[in-house]
Amino acid sequence: MTEQAPETTKKTNIIVMMVDDLGYSDLGCYGGEINTPNIDALGYDGLRFTQMYNGARCCPSRAALLTGLHPHQAGIGQLSADLGVRSYQGYLREDCVTIAEVMKTAGYRTGISGKWHVSGSWDNRNRDSWVIGDKKHPMPKQRGFDRSFSLLNAADSFWNPKSLILEDVLIDVESGDFHMTDAIGDHAVNQIEESVEMNMPFFQYVAFNAPHWPLHAWEDDIAKYEGKYMAGYDAIRTSRHEQQKGLGVVDDKWDISPRDTDAPDWDDVQNKEYEDIRMATYCAMIEQVDRTVGRIVDSLKKAGEFDNTVIMFLSDNGGCAELFQEDSDWPDPSMWETHPTLDGEKIRTGNIPELRPGPDTTFQSVELPWANVSDAPFRLFKRWIHEGGISTPFIVHWPDGIENKSDILNNPMHIIDIAATCYEIAGAQYPKEHHDTEIQPLEGESFLPALKGKELKRETPITIEHEGNRGIRIGDWKLVAEWDKPWEMYNISDDRTEQNDLIDGEKDRAKSFEKQYYEWAERAEVLPWPVDPNVIAKRLTGDHAHITQHRAPLSGVMK
Repeated sequence: MTEQAPETTKKTNIIVMMVDDLGYSDLGCYGGEINTPNIDALGYDGLRFTQMYNGARCCPSRAALLTGLHPHQAGIGQLSADLGVRSYQGYLREDCVTIAEVMKTAGYRTGISGKWHVSGSWDNRNRDSWVIGDKKHPMPKQRGFDRSFSLLNAADSFWNPKSLILEDVLIDVESGDFHMTDAIGDHAVNQIEESVEMNMPFFQYVAFNAPHWPLHAWEDDIAKYEGKYMAGYDAIRTSRHEQQKGLGVVDDKWDISPRDTDAPDWDDVQNKEYEDIRMATYCAMIEQVDRTVGRIVDSLKKAGEFDNTVIMFLSDNGGCAELFQEDSDWPDPSMWETHPTLDGEKIRTGNIPELRPGPDTTFQSVELPWANVSDAPFRLFKRWIHEGGISTPFIVHWPDGIENKSDILNNPMHIIDIAATCYEIAGAQYPKEHHDTEIQPLEGESFLPALKGKELKRETPITIEHEGNRGIRIGDWKLVAEWDKPWEMYNISDDRTEQNDLIDGEKDRAKSFEKQYYEWAERAEVLPWPVDPNVIAKRLTGDHAHITQHRAPLSGVMK
């Protein structure tokens, strides 16, 4: 028998907040030193989950969150480019439904403010020829959202984004005071207030694109952190790990993973001031998100809706290790250099030490060593299925509904479970058909019992694949591999930082897990990586072509 949401005179409102490229240790309530009082307050007065897994990359996680299906089943098994098969078409499939489409059937008003990124590829160099809202580029209002303020692209300028839509119409920024994080807050608050005025329960999706690159933040915020990271990578990682153990969000018996092999010793870093200012800008972006969360909370309190609103907060993947090539001789101008600033100034793309990050004339990233800090105490980053790539802080706050507030729960869960939980809270029925199309069965499992203080044990394995990186978690055990390397096996209860590979002594268990993984992969329409070398080579001339991954090139096959 499923757990039912409490009976109230009005249905429970639901807000899902997702941030972009935030690591497991970045928030204060998960061990970080960044100033996040508003998010921390939700965590300390709600529930903090320590073993929520995302989809390892931006748009696969978004597709999984929005549909309750695995990314491939939703059409986005890799990124937003169309690789010629439906599980890798780069936009939402017609045989899935979004949370917004289902929640509307239960009487909810639906709104999105923030990053969409589930509607194909958008190259700013070709902006004049974009087709908004056709079959391969579905917009939020076509997929169930009543109100829409969204960013189409994987990444864009925070000061002057060129892939911005309002009510599914492409718009331009006209004010020098614009910043995307602030604008996301403005529109989220407006959408919530409209729902309250209409006396309708609401589902609100707040999809921050921060702290994803580019490093764009207000100078006053950057200045708060400048100089605080001169202690270096290892010192900050160690400090966070100690704080995490004290908070109880990691187990004392888990040793911190060694500094990543691609991260230099701090003593060998030539330009420490540049490393410091990059991390300071990243922190400033997170603090700005926190302020925006505070504004949304204040609007709920003012409307008297705070206690009757479920707020969920998570990240789409682990910290981002991507590096911008500096002043490279690309055959085409960068998609982010094509359009100048509002003042007509040229934008320089690249991690160029003589350029201070933050303003609209720059386009930089935080890079691998600091991503290794963000993901402490775990291994690897965004794109990988090791814990650093898929572990997210996950906070649920619901004064009227959570039984044991201020608790830390260690239940293994997956991002696809969020949709199922929303439906159970709202009393919404997941359909078998939508718009005369047969819909795939829901993959996620509701974690509402955990919110009500009941025992929660996921019935099916947690299985994740991205670009050949792959893993399956069953109980305390995890089988995982990088795309071009053999399987590894870890007991997560004893060794969540994945330091002691037990596969040689667990051959039978590993064989059983591998069999279940491939059965899932076939059912979820996962294909060997790369899907098609010719298509992948074509993709590399466009979206993200100029970003260097520190490890696996886009070649090889899934072992």
